[in-house]
Amino acid sequence: MFAIIEDSGTQIKVSEGDVIDIDRRELGDEDIALTFDRVVYLSTDDDKAPTIGAPYVDGAKVEADILEEGRTAKVDVVKFKRRKGYHRKRGHRQDFIRVRVTSISA
Repeated sequence: MFAIIEDSGTQIKVSEGDVIDIDRRELGDEDIALTFDRVVYLSTDDDKAPTIGAPYVDGAKVEADILEEGRTAKVDVVKFKRRKGYHRKRGHRQDFIRVRVTSISA
């Protein structure tokens, strides 16, 4: 069974046991799990037809446990114009939350 969820404007294909990185959000100190209720597509292992949302599948949700918070590798942003003495260099590190999908329910 797998599902396609929408989170922070991106669609992510997940199945039970997958470890994914999502955009960071404000969490309380006691939060250990997340629930994604914006399920766009839901497929089962048996011969049933998949469920496609319009825009989301009603009653479907994906639950995940929070593993860690972190930051990605640094990306350098360089701007340069030749012969003009213009050059800029900036860096960016995106914050993320790593989660493990525990259950997919319809």
